[in-house]
Order: sequence, then structure tokens, then C-alpha cells
Amino acid sequence: MIYSLKGRLTVKELSFAVIECAGVGYGCRTSYNTVAQLGEIGSEAMLYTYLYVREDVVELFGFATQQELSCFKLLISVSGVGPKAAVAILSDVTPEKFAFIVASGDSKTLTRTKGIGAKTAQRIVLELKDKISSESVSGSISTDVSAFSAVPEAALPLQ
Repeated sequence: MIYSLKGRLTVKELSFAVIECAGVGYGCRTSYNTVAQLGEIGSEAMLYTYLYVREDVVELFGFATQQELSCFKLLISVSGVGPKAAVAILSDVTPEKFAFIVASGDSKTLTRTKGIGAKTAQRIVLELKDKISSESVSGSISTDVSAFSAVPEAALPLQ
């Protein structure tokens, strides 16, 4: 397991970043929100990672915060939601807004994400509603309305 990467940012694209650690460049698929938080090329960067392994695919996904990584793990636990769909959702909403969407049962907002239909959005809300509530109790994802309102409007592209 690769828990995190810390090193020099060598590539920064729309949904991909490469961090060089001890001479090895690790390519990570990322959300738009994570890419926006990374510094300039050549600066030091840190990502929390998830290594996705299937029969024909091995991909590394990177996230700026542990909350975003937790949301990613919750999303891919839903039947029919793969890592690309999870990253697409996290590109459109912050972890705090995602928790608020699920807690309030607002599946319609999730359908604004490219590739997420009404049935998938409803399944996400249905399957994660209880998990989000238990996660918020443990403190890794906030469903507190005051935390949601503190998120800057620029970071909420779906409003």
C-alpha cells in the first residue's frame, strides 16, 4: 500500500499529477479540486493516495486531503461506482458538500456530474446515507451545516 507521496511536483494537468520521490515519478489521477490545491511545477507537494488494482488495471489516485480520500473510498464502495466516476464527483464537489448532499438526500445535484445518471445518484445517496452519518460522528467527514456554509462559493461549482 502506498499511503501518501511527498516530493517535487513534476507534472500538473487537469486531472493528473506526477510527484517525484527519490528519483521515481509517481503518476496520480486526481480531482480538479486537488490539482487546484497543488503548487507550481517544481514545488514540494503531498498527496494521500489510493492504489486501485483490478485484473487489467493498476492506477494510483491522489488527493490533497484525507477527507477527499475518505469520500473517494466511500464512493467506490457503492455498487456501480468506479474510481473514474468517484473522481468526477469529487472534481465537482468538496468532501463537505458531498457529505451535505448525501445527508440531505439530494441525489439530483449528483446528476450534474458527467457520467452520473439519476439511478446511480440515487444509489449513492441511499447506500451512503448511514455511512456518512457514522463517518461524521468519527470526525473524518463533516456534515455540519456551518462547515458547509464556510466553504467558499468558488469551490462549489455546482450551485
